Amino acid sequence: MHSLREGYRALVIGASGALGQAFVQALQCDPRCARVQAVSRGQPCAWDLTDAASLAAMCARLQGPWHLVVDATGALTLGGQGPEKRLQELDADRLLHSLQVNAVGPALLLQQLAAQLERGERVIWAKLSARVGSIEDNRKGGWYGYRAAKAALNQFLQTAAIELARQRPLAVVAALQPGTVRSALSQPFVGNEALDPAWSAQRLLAVLDALEPTGRAQFVDHLGQPIPW
Repeated sequence: MHSLREGYRALVIGASGALGQAFVQALQCDPRCARVQAVSRGQPCAWDLTDAASLAAMCARLQGPWHLVVDATGALTLGGQGPEKRLQELDADRLLHSLQVNAVGPALLLQQLAAQLERGERVIWAKLSARVGSIEDNRKGGWYGYRAAKAALNQFLQTAAIELARQRPLAVVAALQPGTVRSALSQPFVGNEALDPAWSAQRLLAVLDALEPTGRAQFVDHLGQPIPW
């Protein structure tokens, strides 16, 4: 990461997932990165995306300041059930659960950790999103809860980016489409016909390295191409 200062500090949340692990490994191999803290389920304490108090307690144990935060949390399959394909499959509890895990929880992480971002320097908040969260790019329908949650997540990121820019004008906030990578999340839907997580993480770090602060969130894919909101 050449756009961040020498000796930058990185935090990866959701480090037990395929992409989270790949981000940690890639950052540990960067000689310009002084420290990588990996946060996974149960570390540094028990926490849950649906429990605001546990998120606050976990974030309080982290010791910034951070120059790069990668939030790799999220879930497509919840309670053993995958995304809905038809209106008839909608269930209120499942929809709310998806919103909590994929939008509200990540927004609360940003709320808790924004103050730990370094001031007066370039900093990056990177959140894994999904192309299906794009309202304009929705061409196939289906996946109601996941689409809605990722669209809500993107709105949280956009709104937070505007606020963050007032005190941290060099901040970059990015919603990332990693491509379909081989992971527990994607396996039921694409099998092994997916991208290598290590390759995707390397590409996403390169994309983040090239983004300029704009005072707005940026929605981009692993090739650096912008995605319509």
